[in-house]
Amino acid sequence: NWFRKDADGKFLWPGFRENMRVLEWIVDRCEGRARGHETAIGWMPRFGELNFEGMEFSEETFDELMAVNYEEFRHELLSEADLYLRLYDHLPKELIFQRELLASRI
Repeated sequence: NWFRKDADGKFLWPGFRENMRVLEWIVDRCEGRARGHETAIGWMPRFGELNFEGMEFSEETFDELMAVNYEEFRHELLSEADLYLRLYDHLPKELIFQRELLASRI
């Protein structure tokens, strides 16, 4: 979602050093300071849990950024299937298992 664009073709998330805000949320979640919410593709932050200090970032933009298009996600999983088959013997079995679980959820 970091590379998602708005209707004008501009990136919704500014990227670069702002990515530290997402990493900060991940650490906060691991240490019990943030809860997030579970989706079919994993845990995602709630708007109030990310540090937007010094940024102009609306809740509307956040919701657009966090929206999951399951059809696109399914298409992406299918497009990676050949790669996973070729690498199957070299990948950790847990990674393959988690990918299968993800596919079953979407």
